[in-house]
Amino acid sequence: MTGNNDGSGSLRIGEDEVSQTYEHAPVMLKEVLETFEPLKEGLFVDATVGGGGHAHAILEQGPNRFLIGLDRDPNAVQATKERLRQLAERAKVVHASFDQIASVIDSESRELTGAIFDLGVSSHQLDTPDRGFSHRHDAPLDMRMDPNQDLNASTVVNTYTEDELAWLLRTNADERFARRIAKSIATHRPIRSTTELAELVREAVPAAARRTGKHPARRTFQAIRIAVNDELEQIELALKQTIERLTPGGRIVVLSYHSGEDKIVKQVLREAADGVCECPSTLPCICDSEPNVKLLRRKVVRPTTEEIEANPRAASARFRAAERLSVSEL
Repeated sequence: MTGNNDGSGSLRIGEDEVSQTYEHAPVMLKEVLETFEPLKEGLFVDATVGGGGHAHAILEQGPNRFLIGLDRDPNAVQATKERLRQLAERAKVVHASFDQIASVIDSESRELTGAIFDLGVSSHQLDTPDRGFSHRHDAPLDMRMDPNQDLNASTVVNTYTEDELAWLLRTNADERFARRIAKSIATHRPIRSTTELAELVREAVPAAARRTGKHPARRTFQAIRIAVNDELEQIELALKQTIERLTPGGRIVVLSYHSGEDKIVKQVLREAADGVCECPSTLPCICDSEPNVKLLRRKVVRPTTEEIEANPRAASARFRAAERLSVSEL
């Protein structure tokens, strides 16, 4: 895909080009729609709208629904506005990260009935070479979901200490060879491109581990991308703010794609379902903590074999959902 840089560091691409390349198969759409099916009306929020696949299907499923889509990628906002053009009277798409979801919801007069978080990187971002998200394309080290932010992958790779890099690789990607990879990166700096980084990682990993079928740099790119976009830090707050604003009977769906994300999602939903006391352990409970959701599934749900065959990128998806309790259910 051809991109244009306007000199400000922001990637600009044509409107038709954006809408075409953001076409994608929304992950676990059947499970999402089954979860939302009882909710006939009200406000829905797609906190990571991407190309609008989930958003479009949610609006089509309920003619009395209104939806707000958020995305930190301006190209995704542009593509989704185009995709939802025929439903524009019931949809609004805004350029915002999902940690801003509280103010977005509070700006609406409607009660929040449903919310979906489709976490991680989009297929469009991975497949656009200029964005630098993938080890498969030769590109500058970027990885910014919002091209207007300052921190990019080049800064992480070329300025973080060896210890900081090793910590990122372990924390964000469960990388077994974090120390070896971090040392190789620190030794060979400056590193200019995605392919240069990918080759350094490949050489740093033991030969036996290179024969697993997946590129050994995959986890490194994931870890750096998460750090650049501060992805894990935003999830907990955004989920809690959304749950607080759900109307009784309203539902939240979360799709995560790696263990770091899913661990946070699981913890937030289970704490909301269990009513975990937040008072100091040495003092009596005075917070009157009560559960405010029920889990719609106690265990994580994974994509079907048929979906993975049709869309291999769905393979790592983890689906969790909960419903806001009414006062009578507490």
